[in-house]
Amino acid sequence: MTDQTDPKAPPIGPGRISVDLGGYPDLVVVYLGFRVTTWRGLKALLGIGRRLGDLNREKPDGLLAHESVLYALNHVGMRQYWRDFESLEAFTRSEPHKGWWSRFAKDPAGSGFWHETYRRSGGMEAIYLGMPKPIGLGSFAAARAPVGPFMSARGRIAA
Repeated sequence: MTDQTDPKAPPIGPGRISVDLGGYPDLVVVYLGFRVTTWRGLKALLGIGRRLGDLNREKPDGLLAHESVLYALNHVGMRQYWRDFESLEAFTRSEPHKGWWSRFAKDPAGSGFWHETYRRSGGMEAIYLGMPKPIGLGSFAAARAPVGPFMSARGRIAA
């Protein structure tokens, strides 16, 4: 493998390398987690898993990469890289995500869910639903009710 920006660059072998994010000025990284707290939560997780497989195969517009993460035996998650916040927002407002989130917000089905969003151009936001204890940004930042501008990721990331 060689550096794609300089044809005269020496080959890059195994070991320490870096990446050039110059082509992604509006990059957004999202960490998501799903924590099972009951047997009913395990059933909900299995249903979501099938949909996530579809997401990874179909790659909605703007999704650059989708990776699975294991936080603990009962806590799984994913890391996603999006071209820009607008692409991520369009996905979350479309089916099947919109319907899933609406149903989950009404009934977490014996599980907890969270996500944290980081924009390369600035701003971070997070939401936690049904988590038994604070994690991530919630482990040190003051809690705030998701009302008013804090009801949407766009409102939270701009605050």
